[in-house]
This record gives sequence, C-alpha cells and structure tokens, in this order.
Amino acid sequence: MEKVTLITGGSRGIGRATALQLAAEGHWVCLSYLSRREQAERVVEEIQLQGGKALALQVDIANESSVQALFAELDSRLPPISGLVNNAGILLPQSAIEQMDAARVNHILTINVTGTLLCAREAVKRMARRHGGNGGAIVNVSSAAARLGASHEYIDYAASKGAVDTLTVRLSREVASQGIRVKGVRPGFIDTDMHAAGGAPGRIARVQATVPLRRGGEPREVAEAIAWLLSERASYVTGSFIDLAGGI
Repeated sequence: MEKVTLITGGSRGIGRATALQLAAEGHWVCLSYLSRREQAERVVEEIQLQGGKALALQVDIANESSVQALFAELDSRLPPISGLVNNAGILLPQSAIEQMDAARVNHILTINVTGTLLCAREAVKRMARRHGGNGGAIVNVSSAAARLGASHEYIDYAASKGAVDTLTVRLSREVASQGIRVKGVRPGFIDTDMHAAGGAPGRIARVQATVPLRRGGEPREVAEAIAWLLSERASYVTGSFIDLAGGI
C-alpha cells in the first residue's frame, strides 16, 4: 500500500525537514501551508528533483471549513491518506502573564490545539477501519515546553502543547482498535526561525549552555524521529512520546 502523508506547516523548519525525510523514504508527501506559498513550492520542487512525489496545498487549520476542504482535495488527488504529521503551530513574542490578553491566548489555542484536533479528526475519518480505512499513524508535534512550562516567556504556548500531549494520549486509546497509532514528539531548542517569531532570534545561542548536550537541535533530527514513528518499525508504539531536547 502506498504511503501518503500530510504534513501541516510543511514549508519550513521541522515541517520542511520532515517532508524531505519522508519523501526520501518513499512517501507521497502533501505539505500544507498558510501563507508561505513560494517556500512550500520550493520544498515540493526539491523533493521532485530527488525523484520523490509531493504537492503543496493551502489551509488555515484554525478554520474548520478550510481543514475539511484540504482533506477533500487530498481525497480527490491522492490515494488514501496513511499518515498525518500535525506540525503547524505558532509562537508569539515572549511575555509574562500580566501582559497576555484573551486575544493572544485564544489565537494560540485555536491554532495549536483546535487546529491539531480538527486535522486529527479528518484523518481518523479516513483511516479508521469502521469507516472503511486501512489504519495509519498520526504524529503530533508537541514541545518540551509542555513539560517545562516556559515560565516568563511562553506559558500560553506551553499550555497549548500540554493540551496536545493530552490529546495524543487519549486519542491513541480511542482509535487503537481502528488500526491507528497516535504518538508525539517533544522538541526542545531546535534551530528554526520560530525563535525569531517569538522575538528571540538568538535564543539557542543564549540557552544552549543549559542543555546537557550543550547545543541546540537540528530540524532533521526531529524529522528522523517522526519518520520512525510513522513507519512499521514503530508498529507497537502508540500513546507515547519521543523527547528531542538534548537532555533537558
């Protein structure tokens, strides 16, 4: 059976590295993007030049109709989906709780939690045996912040990733009998431009001395873990996580 995997937020960082890794392992890759169309299309071109199969589709995962339209387009253009990497998420500038308003918190929760849940829902509708599916695997990209809390910096982001962890564990039990494995990765300080989005482009250099391995991680290191979790080599893994945080 052909492996067809959707990666949300696949135009850069961990999403891009995962798209390249999975394509190299023979997956038909669909990477979604919100606004970075040119970046997403460059990833597709890179995969195709290496002999892989990929396409890029636009979606706003915070919008239910947009998520439904994305999966409907997948249905019409590709074989049945077998894998989902819930990677899309946002981080806003560092802030103490006193400066956080409801608009900021709700924006983060809608994308990081509601969007992840909506994509998982649509994938389950297609993978579950009770719906005529062949099973599959879902990997949710959480964060070490879910464990550490990100005090004085991103506690709203940390809270959203804590919710993703709960979703991962509980959904894994809900759909295990349907042939669907649900698991997560929790990256730590990974060298992507997300830190710049949080107002701290030099954050890894500042904090790497606190990491037992004394460095930040690379997106490819997370991508390799995701690829393993999606594969049959991880066929008895569900409801659990790989921490990729250098020992913190």
